[in-house]
Amino acid sequence: MKKQTIQLLIGAIILVALVASVIVYMPNLDAQTLYNWFKDNMGYTLIFLLMAVESSFIPFPSEIVVPPAAYFACSGAGNANINVVMVVLVATLGALVGACVNYVISMFIGRPVVYGFANSRIGHMCLIDAEKVEKAEKYFADHGSISTFLGRLIPGIRQLISIPAGLARMSFLKFSVFTTLGAGIWNVALAALGWWLSTFVAEPDLYAQLEANNKYLTYAGFALFGIIVLYIAYKGLKGSPKKG
Repeated sequence: MKKQTIQLLIGAIILVALVASVIVYMPNLDAQTLYNWFKDNMGYTLIFLLMAVESSFIPFPSEIVVPPAAYFACSGAGNANINVVMVVLVATLGALVGACVNYVISMFIGRPVVYGFANSRIGHMCLIDAEKVEKAEKYFADHGSISTFLGRLIPGIRQLISIPAGLARMSFLKFSVFTTLGAGIWNVALAALGWWLSTFVAEPDLYAQLEANNKYLTYAGFALFGIIVLYIAYKGLKGSPKKG
């Protein structure tokens, strides 16, 4: 990679680490607290930063960022002056930066250190263990480079799929394109949920509705994954030469 790219990514790592530190040391940390904090400070910068954190190795639920941001953008509730299209674009850019953090770290420190971190107490605090990293590596090995696209749609794989990409020294350009496409599709699905909730849910009930619909986001991820896999398979079979 070019020197400027490395400097940019190092800056992104520091930025994600700073935001993660704020989140980790917030008092009485839970999903409700994070939601209230985000709602009170909502803006494009915070959306970008939190999605960068969510897409890195720091555990953070994207479900309390994009859907409520889309809800407020579509309903006009609250004080945030944001646009739903910009929410998706900024969230996707943040997800790319966070994924690049995993990619760069994994590429430079190598497999032994990655697994050592996964088995450490800090790794466990980040909800990472060797089994999860191994699962992501297996998924990458089974599906190849396109797994960085498909993996963005699968819970449990989404945040970690960039690690095996870095370990395998996958082309950074290809990694960035696939990650952006996958994260973009996922963020559109999250924003669609926020828009849908804005049509019938009052703002005081939004968090409860997000919690109630959280499992459907998982189903949506697997459904999107299935549709895309079927489409890729169809295109592959259609383009295969006929045997004589």
